[in-house]
Amino acid sequence: MGVTEAVTTPSPHEPPLPPETPGGSAGGITPADIRDGAAVALVIGVAGVLLGVLWAWLAPKAQYISNGEAVFLKNSESEARIGADGTFFLLSLGFGVLSAVLVFLWRRRGGVPLVVGLVIGSCFASLVGWRMGLWLGPSSDVAAAAVKAGKGVAFDAPLQLLAQGVLLVWPMVAVAVHLGLTALWTPPDQDPSEEAGDAWAVYPPPHVHGAPAPAPSDDPSAPEPRPDRRDTA
Repeated sequence: MGVTEAVTTPSPHEPPLPPETPGGSAGGITPADIRDGAAVALVIGVAGVLLGVLWAWLAPKAQYISNGEAVFLKNSESEARIGADGTFFLLSLGFGVLSAVLVFLWRRRGGVPLVVGLVIGSCFASLVGWRMGLWLGPSSDVAAAAVKAGKGVAFDAPLQLLAQGVLLVWPMVAVAVHLGLTALWTPPDQDPSEEAGDAWAVYPPPHVHGAPAPAPSDDPSAPEPRPDRRDTA
């Protein structure tokens, strides 16, 4: 005995389904958005090398002096150590603003993947800049540097980042500036119903309603309108 499946014909009175967005995915995140976020993280991470070069070049450096037995600060009241932190802070601030503006100009629509890529890339760039600056700066082997300089001769102290909280300046500034630019100058997303066409924008469709009934005539000789078969069925 065969089994017959019931086929339900959609009623013309039911509203049509909204059109699907081609290439869309859950949450509106597409593979292209993920690739853009990865590209942002990679480029900004590499930019950390430039941060390290500028920090090693521009940061003020404290000086040590040796008496042949021990090493002392040449000027105990020097603010060079604090100046190194301040230089890193200002450079990170500038790089954060610059990276946020460039990312916004590249992709004005914004999106979660771009912000995530901006955060990851900025954090990595800060670490790269910090380690690169230490590597490019004066040697961290103070004893060897004192022997090389000689007794009574001042030499540069190695770079140090005392306030390591400045490592978060670049990502925090980048995210804040990017979100601000996106909120101010990104147009709102268009409602998909506006692009659905006449079948979705106008409901119910015209074929659902029958032809309008003719207006009654005052002429007694005029034939009476015949009833619609659908009304008598």
